[in-house]
Amino acid sequence: MSHSARDKWVQSCECCFMDNEIAVIKTTEGEMAVEFWPDVAPKTVENFKALARKGFYDGTCFHRVIKDFMIQGGDPLTKDPAQERNWGTGGPGHRVKAEFNDRHHDRGVLSMARSQDPDSAGSQFFICHGNSHFLDKQYTAFGKLIRGDDVLERIATTATRPQDRPIKRIGVESIQIVAAEAAG
Repeated sequence: MSHSARDKWVQSCECCFMDNEIAVIKTTEGEMAVEFWPDVAPKTVENFKALARKGFYDGTCFHRVIKDFMIQGGDPLTKDPAQERNWGTGGPGHRVKAEFNDRHHDRGVLSMARSQDPDSAGSQFFICHGNSHFLDKQYTAFGKLIRGDDVLERIATTATRPQDRPIKRIGVESIQIVAAEAAG
């Protein structure tokens, strides 16, 4: 095998290994793990992984919880309780172009939150608690829960107050990107 052919083979294998990564979301309610769908949302997956690797999500919280619909997190402003009136408006300082696809927003699906502008997603994400097919092809679905449905249930059914804010803080302690095989 020539050097260039070998290098291309190694690069393609590295991509396979990178695509075999999952996110372990450690919360104050327990751990959830999600697989990614880079085949339908490659830029979104890479953005989420890059932010997680930098520790961007560590110390945030799920600031919007609607039973039978979704739990939303990823806003850096949620690190500061004094910023609560602005929760839901923070981001990483960049946007990711929408990658609408044919994946359904079923329970456990990981998707990007956004404003009215389809290309306004940055860091905020949500995990569907119910089947929300009305979001299909309007929000970028980019992964699915593979472990921790009991944690999703605890978070999604927690008591809330106005603006769908949980009464008790549901913290995101960390989001780690790990090899799927290493996660057990």
